[in-house]
Amino acid sequence: MGRLAGKTAVILGAASEGNMGQVIARLFAKEGAKVMVSGRNEEPLAKLADEIGGHYALCDITDHGQVHGLASEAAAKMGRVDSAINASGWGLLSNLLDTSEEDLDKITALQFKGVHHFLQAFVAAMKDQTPQGGSIICLSSATTKALINNHAAYIGTKRAGEAMIECVANDFGQFGIKANTVSPAFTESPMTAESFQVPGLVDAFLPKYPLGRLNTCDDVANACLWLSSDEAFVTGQNIQPNGGLTLRGNPQAGDIEASVGAAMAKLQE
Repeated sequence: MGRLAGKTAVILGAASEGNMGQVIARLFAKEGAKVMVSGRNEEPLAKLADEIGGHYALCDITDHGQVHGLASEAAAKMGRVDSAINASGWGLLSNLLDTSEEDLDKITALQFKGVHHFLQAFVAAMKDQTPQGGSIICLSSATTKALINNHAAYIGTKRAGEAMIECVANDFGQFGIKANTVSPAFTESPMTAESFQVPGLVDAFLPKYPLGRLNTCDDVANACLWLSSDEAFVTGQNIQPNGGLTLRGNPQAGDIEASVGAAMAKLQE
């Protein structure tokens, strides 16, 4: 009997092969949940839904109507929504002085307004279902606690998402709704694949992890699994499944430059 047997879950941000949303979806299905995966690209969603025996729906989190439609469709197809997970995001790497208004609008739509749409839609769904309640999770980032250079817009909007989750936890706990954030650190995934090819980059990060390795997508998925299970009497918290990075902090630009420079020089010897 799986830890989520008889439960349902919606995972938004699962439309890229092997990303965190997809890893979470596979784990939840393995643990017995009926899962609806969602995002903007139909082909990978349909493939994943078929693989896990679930459902899929197209949804752009920046569109209010689409997000509310996703919550309604999930409830209609699966009977209720026990877990709703927002795994969408954009790791904008940009100096404060160089960030364009276009990029600022884009990341605000995705990581502030979009999160508000998501919370609004799924709080309403969980509040009105019988019996009431469920688990809402947004993926945030360890960078909101362990700052890294040139991520002001990214960190600012992720922190805003954490604040909204806390408000949901405070305002809607009376309806049995748990709301939490999960904060991975530098994780190997399709989104970071190019970064992992840079010589010396990973070496700059590794000493910052007391447990001796970078976190994986599986580590993040397991944190989401626990929060979505009946085992977790937890709400309004920011869970950090990243091996203790926040104890030491992220490397800064000078540290990264030195590590990459040393690795490049070694390759040229």
